[in-house]
Amino acid sequence: MAAAGPAPLLAVITGPSGVGKDSLLSRLKSLNRPYHFAVTATTRPSRPEETDGVDYFFLSDQQYDEMLAKGEFLENATVYDYRYGVPKPPIREALAAGKDVVFRTDIQGARYIKSVCPGAVTVFVLPPSWDELEWRLRSRATDTPEQLDIRLRTARDEMTAAEEFDHTLVNDDLNACVDAIERILAAERSREGREPLRL
Repeated sequence: MAAAGPAPLLAVITGPSGVGKDSLLSRLKSLNRPYHFAVTATTRPSRPEETDGVDYFFLSDQQYDEMLAKGEFLENATVYDYRYGVPKPPIREALAAGKDVVFRTDIQGARYIKSVCPGAVTVFVLPPSWDELEWRLRSRATDTPEQLDIRLRTARDEMTAAEEFDHTLVNDDLNACVDAIERILAAERSREGREPLRL
């Protein structure tokens, strides 16, 4: 019988708001690798360019409450007055099929996932500079001035959390950052003594 290959990974990409987590994920998807990209559920309204079930699962508070009561979220957090959670069933199915699972979440969510699933691989993404991050957040033009102020204050605090995570990257070039993420995944896949995943 052939030896089993390396166990699949649960890779969590995190970092402050505006650092480019969605852009990194989109670029990874475009490479057509055999990754499973977990989709986060949220109660926040969709943005014009977002597709339900692809970018996020957009849920009502009632739908979210029902899933929460059934224990169907890997993590659950409230960020900027909206709730976010990563549904477990699709992740379990992908891991059982031998696929690496990749997704992005906020820092609060990544901390929680690492605490309940130490075998997860966490990648913290930093901006090239504070000025660049501030420019990215302001240029979105999707927040009220009050929301933007909260995002900027929170992002400044979040920048100090990098050392809590397994790997740290600077997103100063999208393609180079994606290449670095793939090198991390390859190294983690072949690393001996990696803690098994338990969801």
